[in-house]
Amino acid sequence: MKYGLFLISVFIGVQVATAQDAVLRVKHINHVNGLAIEGYDPVAYFTAHSAQKGNPQYTFTYGGITYRFASLQNLQTFKANPAAYEPQYGGWCAYAMGNTGEKVPVDPGTFKIVNGKLYLFYNKWLNNTLTSWNKNEKQLNANANANWNKIYR
Repeated sequence: MKYGLFLISVFIGVQVATAQDAVLRVKHINHVNGLAIEGYDPVAYFTAHSAQKGNPQYTFTYGGITYRFASLQNLQTFKANPAAYEPQYGGWCAYAMGNTGEKVPVDPGTFKIVNGKLYLFYNKWLNNTLTSWNKNEKQLNANANANWNKIYR
């Protein structure tokens, strides 16, 4: 009897934690109406080394956020390990996160992959923040990690 109650308690605890994580993700991850990266395929950045629009036919919702994929293969790759393909800092501009700690929208076509991680950048009005990031990447990355950890809790 006690063992059964213990298992029920653990199950409920896991469900509550999962729901709380989804709420936190929806609150802090860059999305429009639940769609991440403006519909770009997160796997294509790694496999094709380019920003590719996803096909609405290939979608997957992970933690309350929907991703689109250019192909069924990319969808299956993402499903196997979503954390490996999600952009850093919730898909917000990496430079802004490192420079000011602000959540700034991105241009999905302006990106960089470093050590197997995807970083996205703002690039509008003659302001390509990837250029600024490259000038002081190590420090900005450390600052961005610290700032994101303060935001995403």
